[in-house]
Amino acid sequence: MTATPGLGTPQLASPDLFRSVFRQHAAGVAVITAQGEHPVGFTATSLNSVAAEPPLVSFGVGTSSSSWPVLAEAGHIGVHILGEHQRELAATFARSGADRFAPPTAWRTGPEDVPVLDGVLAWLVCRVVARVPAGDHRIVIAQAVVGDPAGAGRPLLYHQGRFNALRD
Repeated sequence: MTATPGLGTPQLASPDLFRSVFRQHAAGVAVITAQGEHPVGFTATSLNSVAAEPPLVSFGVGTSSSSWPVLAEAGHIGVHILGEHQRELAATFARSGADRFAPPTAWRTGPEDVPVLDGVLAWLVCRVVARVPAGDHRIVIAQAVVGDPAGAGRPLLYHQGRFNALRD
């Protein structure tokens, strides 16, 4: 491989290269929840709007995640769009081994018995329609059933390994 003028030297694809490239990609921050024997949830930066008709979303989840066994069986999941005031909530749901639903996390049981977080910018409860194998992850595709877009504030972003606020 040769260097391209103005760019660095290309590297062969590896997990480290892949992570380094995607640290340059700013992404919105969401928390995905589901109900099993106990509620589970994790911070996701892979949330995507797939289609408006029917209303579909997708996200990736690692099969080694503590949430995966519940998500693998869940009929419904919660999708929560976090605001810039929720950095600590995002960190809690990203932290391995944390009791994510203990105080100060404020939540309630929502439609379809899905855990719904309080104070988020927007939330959806979705019916899972597919789980697609993708390496060490699964891509979950879910159809929105009910939601609320009325939260106040600005979105939380993830960039360069940190939670950030949107700047004008």
